[in-house]
Amino acid sequence: MTPTTDFLAPARLGRLALPHHLVMAPLTRNRAEPDGTPTPLMAEYYAQRASAGLIIAEAATPNAVGQTYPDIAALHTDRHTEGWRKVTEAVRAAGGRMFLQLQHGGRVSHPLTTGLTPVAPSAVPLPETIFTREGHLPAPIPRAMSGGDIRATVADFAGAARRAMDAGFEGVEVHSANGHLLHQFLAGNTNLRTDVYGGSVERRVRFAVEVTEAVAEAIGAERVGVRISPGGTVNGIREDDTEAVYPALVHRLRGLGLAYLHLVHADPGSTLYRRLRADWPGVLIGNPVLTDLTTEAVSRAAQDMLAAGADLVALGRPFLANPDLVTRLRRNAPLNPLRERYLMYVGGADGYTDYPALVG
Repeated sequence: MTPTTDFLAPARLGRLALPHHLVMAPLTRNRAEPDGTPTPLMAEYYAQRASAGLIIAEAATPNAVGQTYPDIAALHTDRHTEGWRKVTEAVRAAGGRMFLQLQHGGRVSHPLTTGLTPVAPSAVPLPETIFTREGHLPAPIPRAMSGGDIRATVADFAGAARRAMDAGFEGVEVHSANGHLLHQFLAGNTNLRTDVYGGSVERRVRFAVEVTEAVAEAIGAERVGVRISPGGTVNGIREDDTEAVYPALVHRLRGLGLAYLHLVHADPGSTLYRRLRADWPGVLIGNPVLTDLTTEAVSRAAQDMLAAGADLVALGRPFLANPDLVTRLRRNAPLNPLRERYLMYVGGADGYTDYPALVG
């Protein structure tokens, strides 16, 4: 891509022509059916936001044990596939394009949600409570994954990616961030293994690489992105060697021909960001930190990300509260304020599909 700071100028993502540089980041909203099937309300929500250059739909679990919280979307049955197909059809009818994030929660799960004991790299529990239908409860001790578990999970990610293509998505994003399973393999405090998946940096990145390779083989590398959160501490993660882990991971991924690398909370002024940008040969999506959700602040953050070498800019909360975010930024119009945080996850239309768009 030709560098630009004009985030409203046309852009490209491989074979996809995008109307501008703004991507809707994946946002878990807990509006699926209990079995993980997307609902008509979800189709309405995403269609409202179809003016995003690209929508990366919220995390969908590739198997039952990977479910994190109640009413999280999934993609491992025919019913899930059909539900997502209705979402992509609604978005496409509104002129949009969609990728789907694939996420396995690992230790971020509970038997009351899945009926199963969570699995993780090692038997290290989440050091905080976890939300269930019975409220917040102590996190259970996960079962350390066997070699067979690892192989099955890799296959499940590939299978979910094939289903995503059947459901009408343009591609998928492998979620290797925010303290979920792939991130748990990367981090030293959650990965205590002594086999080929633990110990050295090269071994800890192996699982994320194998998942990505399998997904790329299943649907084509040009349809696959990867999301990472270097230095992230969400869900009890602690990284003591961030500066070594992520260059090693990027080195393993860079030759696959992937669609993009997506950096969560990207800091364009950091040394690690500059190194990853220099090392990554393809499209880089930067997800900036936003503390001020105003038109001016969002526009400036997008410009700064592009100026620092990002090819596309992912925005989460601004799209959540503003179905017509692109129009508002183009007109320099005020943004809707984000309503009570609990409305993000309680289900129903409140705080979901009832944010107003500009009139006229």
